[in-house]
Amino acid sequence: MLPDLVNPKEKTYLAIAIIASAFVYLILLVSLIGIFYVLIGAFALAVVQGIAIGQLRGNSVRVSAQQFPGVLAMAAEICPRLGIASVPPIYIMQSGGVLNAFATRFFGRNYICIYSEILELAYDQGQEAVAFVLAHELTHVARNHVWWKTVIFPAQFVPFLAAAYSRACEYTCDAYGAYLHSDGAEAGILVLAAGKRLYREMNVDAYLAQAQEPEGFWMWLAEHLSTHPNLPKRMLQVRRLRATRNIQPAAAVRAF
Repeated sequence: MLPDLVNPKEKTYLAIAIIASAFVYLILLVSLIGIFYVLIGAFALAVVQGIAIGQLRGNSVRVSAQQFPGVLAMAAEICPRLGIASVPPIYIMQSGGVLNAFATRFFGRNYICIYSEILELAYDQGQEAVAFVLAHELTHVARNHVWWKTVIFPAQFVPFLAAAYSRACEYTCDAYGAYLHSDGAEAGILVLAAGKRLYREMNVDAYLAQAQEPEGFWMWLAEHLSTHPNLPKRMLQVRRLRATRNIQPAAAVRAF
């Protein structure tokens, strides 16, 4: 059984966002015009999500036993440990140099997308870094983050609240990713900072020191408007987690 590594702020911000959203929904539902706005908003959101999923399925490579089986093997190892009954559809998307991955959801079905630049790490003997990224995204699925973000959409209009909840979710996903694949946790974050080649040349201690530097107003504001925490802070959390939980290196992931 996995330990409880959910960031406490995730639960707090979610509770506040639910209350704020419920208040907005209640106001809208007491009038016919409000109900109309809710229906229009739901329809517009469904169309936007549907188009995004259509683009993903139409222009990406579906992972399968015949296509990138190493990724499928990773997911099959991670999903049961997170309590996910079956591996969600996973797609590889050409990213034009962007290093990222994301989880999304449409009509009750979850999807994972890994940008091609991240996957290339696996062919440079960085399988554990890829496993960490995949575990991070699958934690979004296990925690129903995408579903909750849809439910609390009205909280977007409360300054900083929705972004704060999203950042807390990212910390949670980093924590579980680091717990499941600790060998790749630091590399998985460094890759996002410097790219799939230069991350190997980075001084980790110097990078961690960035998280301790005075932020200043603009740096503070930029982070608090962002859906993701600053990368040095994510790295610092992973380092502290490994120290406090005494996490030992995970079993090696099968090479591609």
